[in-house]
Amino acid sequence: MKKCSNPQHPHCTYWVMPGEDACAGGHAQAAAQPSSYDLLHAVRHARADVPAAAQAAAQGLPHTGTDLPATAAVATTAADLAPAYARTLVRAQAERPQLHISGFDPRAAGGRQTLKMELRGMPQGCAPQLALQLQSDLIPHGAAHQQMVRSTNGDWRPVFVEFSSRGMEHGQYQISIEVLSQHPELASRKWVCTFVILVPRPDATLTEIHRIFLSTHKNVRVMADDASIARVSAQGGDRLDIDVTARNAGIAHLDLGAPQGKVDLGFSTIAWDEDLIEIDMPAAAALHPHPSRAACLVNAAPEAGAQRQIRLFALEECVFGRFELVDPEADALLTHYSGDGQETNGLTRRLSGRHAVIRRTSHGFEIEDVSRYGLLLDGVWPGKNKPTPLRLGMRIELSASIKGIVVLAVTAILPHAVILHRIDEGARAECFYLVAPETHPGYPIPSYASTPLASALPLLLHHDGGFWHLDQLSGKETALAPTTSLDKLTRIARHNRFASEPYPEHWIIRTGATGLHSTIAAHDLSTA
Repeated sequence: MKKCSNPQHPHCTYWVMPGEDACAGGHAQAAAQPSSYDLLHAVRHARADVPAAAQAAAQGLPHTGTDLPATAAVATTAADLAPAYARTLVRAQAERPQLHISGFDPRAAGGRQTLKMELRGMPQGCAPQLALQLQSDLIPHGAAHQQMVRSTNGDWRPVFVEFSSRGMEHGQYQISIEVLSQHPELASRKWVCTFVILVPRPDATLTEIHRIFLSTHKNVRVMADDASIARVSAQGGDRLDIDVTARNAGIAHLDLGAPQGKVDLGFSTIAWDEDLIEIDMPAAAALHPHPSRAACLVNAAPEAGAQRQIRLFALEECVFGRFELVDPEADALLTHYSGDGQETNGLTRRLSGRHAVIRRTSHGFEIEDVSRYGLLLDGVWPGKNKPTPLRLGMRIELSASIKGIVVLAVTAILPHAVILHRIDEGARAECFYLVAPETHPGYPIPSYASTPLASALPLLLHHDGGFWHLDQLSGKETALAPTTSLDKLTRIARHNRFASEPYPEHWIIRTGATGLHSTIAAHDLSTA
């Protein structure tokens, strides 16, 4: 900014905004070469749609093209440079991904802080939900995870991050942010940015804080000192962060006469924009080291309340039915347990070969009765071939005519999985973990409801052809295979191993169109 330079009004004290041809008092300004601020601003924000001559003039270089001589190019852009780069800058800011951060007050030394973060200018090709990961020594446990979703009008809903600087040494602290776009139907994308937060001394004055921190965020500074008068008029145009100071009987007059748009005034808090830099996502493995659609976690020495087998299934539809050694019709094979143990005959024969089907839909998981003997959901028969949504705590009895053959309970419903525990005599023998195939729940994991039985189980998922263990704190994924060491994985008890088949304790033979073949090539007598 500069003062009025109209020779007919030598005593005018109005300021001239960058790019304006008249001061706030309406006095015309003589054409002048662009200032160093104009040149630097144009160089930083020039885009491809700005003429090559304008870019050359902004950099102080002659334009050697054939359309205009060098002298004519410089003369032309000297007058047209400001409007050109102003329009380009507005367009570039609208298209460039940015993270708008507001609400930080450095004066709250030792107090609680809340940062409001908003996404602006994100491309249309990103996922409808984005994961926001923060890392900083200021944040509790060193990291925080947020989920950003779109509102009904297409904008991104802001998220809030809270921390406290109490007991922290004064100085500057980095906050690193990663924005992840992960969707099964879209390419994975990742943006990063890093900014610095100032934690002042507890006895720091407001003047010191403003001098150190606030002034660094202003690109226009107006000072009125020693009884001087400064007037600022801001009417539209490019975005300006103005720092106005009046000292020693000085008078500073600020006129924000912006007829279009709103004016944001910040007094006690600080707000700024951080550019998001897109980087390449780390290449994921093309295939799982041990592809499988059905598997089992076997506990050789289960503790009280734990199951010996956790049956894992990653199927579009998982069929529950009667246990058969040869050519079973179901995926999850059920047997009756009495006080004497497992019974493959007896009441087990009152289960249909295909008794019930559990599938995942766009509205969650549902169960459908496809049996001869029926099933009861919370004591009520839903009707044959009538899908019913599963809910947490639902009691599933197979069958409807004879009670106590197999009784299951829905202990957890995740965005990508459902967990069923037996609540009959077979409670310590097995439970069932049904996950959607080739589906990642996203990170951080959305909150979900579960019972204590399911809360003790690990978080598992299926993608790239196999099963993975997901650490909820660090986000680390570990491929599950017979050679994988499970000792250090969260929520997996000792003496556990991964079996590549759902029933490793039995030989199960299936007959297909090509003849007789074995689907389970191991007979583990130790878990029988």
